[in-house]
Amino acid sequence: MTDFRPSVALIGAGAMGGAMLRGWLEAGAIDVDGSALFDPAPPQEIADLADARGLAVNPASGAQSLCVDVLVCAVKPQAAADALPAYAALAADAVVVSVMAGKSVARISALLGGAPRIVRAMPNLPASVGRGVSGLYAGEAVTASQRDVVERLMRAAGGTVWVDSEAAIDAVTAISGSGPAYFFLMVEALSEAGEALGLPRDAAETLARAAAAGAGALLDADRRSAAQMREAVTSPGGTTAAALKVLDAGDAPLRRLMKEATAAAARRAGELTE
Repeated sequence: MTDFRPSVALIGAGAMGGAMLRGWLEAGAIDVDGSALFDPAPPQEIADLADARGLAVNPASGAQSLCVDVLVCAVKPQAAADALPAYAALAADAVVVSVMAGKSVARISALLGGAPRIVRAMPNLPASVGRGVSGLYAGEAVTASQRDVVERLMRAAGGTVWVDSEAAIDAVTAISGSGPAYFFLMVEALSEAGEALGLPRDAAETLARAAAAGAGALLDADRRSAAQMREAVTSPGGTTAAALKVLDAGDAPLRRLMKEATAAAARRAGELTE
């Protein structure tokens, strides 16, 4: 199974579809000769990359001429109803991977003529630089070998985490899908705090961005838990302890706000899913 390179039909070469395609081609993860990209107006860099690697883009014979192992749906959710039905024949024998937010397994299957094998994937923005993480949920008809193929394809964009229920995709959305925005907001707030302390704006932003990027790199490189790492840099009675007393003392305002914020995101994800 480790040497198997699946044939893939990718529908949509936007930010996420393009990021995945770059990862597959760079890693040699797919059977290029048996694969194709479908997008009415792919970004020029993606079209050039596909041409250089010999990947068919919008083949003249259309989807009807293909028989692929995996069909990846990466179109904008609002375009799904118009775009997907044309690929129903491909979906009949393939495992379908949807990276479209807000589209349930049942809805995706219906748009693809009753396709039986559906995997929902929720990647996040850092996938565009190969540092994302994807939450994955497989419908009952997806086999173990197909799950393995899907997992290896999604690893081109970063890490993967399987969940046992489709409802859990809403939690994935709240934590990792929306998560980067929470950290961007923290950097904004930290930068503004630096300005309030008298630092020039550019210096404050540089320091805040570097602190966030460096902390993320440490989390990735160090196997200790986040709690252990926080404790390691917090000297009793020191400057960090003074700051954390504001953020995490009493009713633990930061933790409380994060729970409330992610609960709101998860609820909204559920409301938007059809």
